[in-house]
Amino acid sequence: MNNFSHVILKSGEEGEIIQGFPWAYDNEIQSVKWNSKDGSGVKTTSLVDAEVNDEDVVEVYSSKGAFLGSAVINKKSRIAVRLIGSEHADKIMEDKDAYWEKVVARAVNVRALNFSPSDSCRLIYGESDFIPGLVVEKYVSDDSLYLVVQFLSLACEVFRDQIINALKSLVKPDGIYERSDAAIREKEGLEQRSGWIFGGGQDVIEITENEIKLQVDIARGQKTGYFLDQKFNRKEIQKYCHGKRVLDTFTHTGAFGLNAVKGGAREVVSVDISEDAVKLVEHNIQLNNAQNVMRAECADVFDLLKKYESEGQKFDVIILDPPAFTKSAKMIQKAYGGYKEINLRAMRLLNPSGILVSCSCSAYFDETTFYSMLSHAASDSHRKVQVLEKRGAGPDHPVLLGYPKSAYLKCAICRVM
Repeated sequence: MNNFSHVILKSGEEGEIIQGFPWAYDNEIQSVKWNSKDGSGVKTTSLVDAEVNDEDVVEVYSSKGAFLGSAVINKKSRIAVRLIGSEHADKIMEDKDAYWEKVVARAVNVRALNFSPSDSCRLIYGESDFIPGLVVEKYVSDDSLYLVVQFLSLACEVFRDQIINALKSLVKPDGIYERSDAAIREKEGLEQRSGWIFGGGQDVIEITENEIKLQVDIARGQKTGYFLDQKFNRKEIQKYCHGKRVLDTFTHTGAFGLNAVKGGAREVVSVDISEDAVKLVEHNIQLNNAQNVMRAECADVFDLLKKYESEGQKFDVIILDPPAFTKSAKMIQKAYGGYKEINLRAMRLLNPSGILVSCSCSAYFDETTFYSMLSHAASDSHRKVQVLEKRGAGPDHPVLLGYPKSAYLKCAICRVM
């Protein structure tokens, strides 16, 4: 046995990891084999009794002894081990700087295939880029390049210095802002943290996406300030909007609505329940000189859809891009009802052959469930629906086979008859 502790899974629990799943839960672990610190030799105990420290790098094995990969252990979390590589632990740890520069470079180079140096995009997408819990966004504002980073798991926090150094070396940002202020860090035994950690700049910046100017609040905006995953879906809707009346709901920054304007819409109403979001949308409308076509409204989307239906309002295009209605498997049925209601009402508000752009960003609300919901909404609204395009996140959000959560975003472009 080498110097690294061995985590041995229960019989049959290795199947998902072999297929690409990036972690193991505490109840999937049979035992831990470790070198006793008192020099008495190798010991094998339960996970709870093992003398291993949270943040230790360990090797993961099947019950039959097959090596599955190296991981970081965290006994505070239900996700007890998160895989960080298919190499043995000594290969990773003998030169941590070189190893993590290689992993970061691989992610950065993949983005270079689809994005120019002047494009804002997601540079690192956690498990899908083999750095569990790490999110890195690249924002280009005028001549400055900023990174927004989130360290959401102990597995990436352990290698924080190496990862930041690799980003500095490979990307050469003018500033790095940390948004490790998500509650999920507490489940990992980590404190929340945010602020500039390298260089500096303005907390509110201006980016250009699809030739549209957008103000982004990287310090106080949702998650990392902006949702880059919908870039290509926003551009795609332009072709459906020429001369149309468009309703853009759960708008956040107004990005979908502004793409509708760019596509030649004659009227756009963008709605969000947040007053701060509406102020940001109004600013973005002014930035793009779209005030003659587009307006922002502060309202609860559920209530507004009911109101519009009672008033007999009609639209040619409706965009539904809500926040995740469920963040756990237990709440799927409740979320199903919420998604179905807004889609059903939107279908009723559309003119004949109107376009519905329906999205869900919940990883737990999978594609099968999503399209089943659309089917039931169509049936209950007495509409026939053609799905013209099934879309997801952009190529800066690669899907890792064997890890269904990485395919979290669904975007259906439908014609409602």
